[in-house]
Amino acid sequence: MAETVVLEVNGAPHALMLDDPDMPLLYALRDELGLNNPHFGCGLAQCGACTVHVNGVATRSCVTPISAVTGAAITTLAGLGTAEHPHPLQQAYIDEQVPQCGYCINGWIMTAAALLKEKPHPSDAEIREGLSGLKCRCGTHMAILRAVKRAARSA
Repeated sequence: MAETVVLEVNGAPHALMLDDPDMPLLYALRDELGLNNPHFGCGLAQCGACTVHVNGVATRSCVTPISAVTGAAITTLAGLGTAEHPHPLQQAYIDEQVPQCGYCINGWIMTAAALLKEKPHPSDAEIREGLSGLKCRCGTHMAILRAVKRAARSA
């Protein structure tokens, strides 16, 4: 039997009629709300392409049931900044020309944004540790590190 679940996504409430309140948050964001980020990568919380913030904490949405986030503030990459006023990390990615294919960018930016919120001026080692576990097949890792350091300097 379907039930109504209200999710706060990017500052706006969304009422969803769901047959399964334990469906992964990723599916609700993409299939029910039509967001094109986060991305489905592995479905096992191993790659990070599905990362969102739940109450400010970087969370892998592919393994997070909706029932665990009802009432929480969910932020996707689209809610982090705007084209007119990008988040410092989004601007740093542009300035450092990080994107290649761009598929994994959601996980890297969302994870790094949570890291910078917790540690505004991390060391190189803290950045590497904070971003461990994320995957990028294009090999833009050094540009990503430069972008995170640039965003930390601008904060």
